[in-house]
Amino acid sequence: MESLPILSRNPSRNTERDWENASTASSIASVAEYTGPKLFKEPSSKSNKPIIHNAISHCCLAGKVNEPHKNSILEELEKCDANHYIILFRDAGCQFRALYCYYPDTEEIYKLTGTGPKSINKKMIDKLYKYSSDRKQFNVIPAKTMSVSVDALTIHNYLWQAKRPAVPKKTQTRK
Repeated sequence: MESLPILSRNPSRNTERDWENASTASSIASVAEYTGPKLFKEPSSKSNKPIIHNAISHCCLAGKVNEPHKNSILEELEKCDANHYIILFRDAGCQFRALYCYYPDTEEIYKLTGTGPKSINKKMIDKLYKYSSDRKQFNVIPAKTMSVSVDALTIHNYLWQAKRPAVPKKTQTRK
């Protein structure tokens, strides 16, 4: 009986040592290979098109009443070959306004379809959002800089054109 615990300890110790040695060796090799600056994140070439498609279908324009509008937006999304897309919301209520193409290399955001400015620059951005596909909702990202991880944004309220008051129609008076 006393020999069993000794046998079970020895292999685990050897396994731990092998794991430690392998881990140390691999980390030394990876440090030697890495030549870029610290904290640099390689821009992702992965597209967020499926995420945006799901967000529009299941969150932004869900339901039967939004189907024609949703279908036209999704059609435009499929036509475009950009890698990154951004949804423009009217405000924190996350009401869909437009779909934009985002080019991370030049940090340019151009309108693809919808209601909003033709392009958006850094100074115009108010809040950034990330889409949670499991919860089917957008969450505010506590950041001020654009990146490929952003799925939606709002612009400052003063950038939206104020609704013009309706001009009363002139009625013809009979004489």
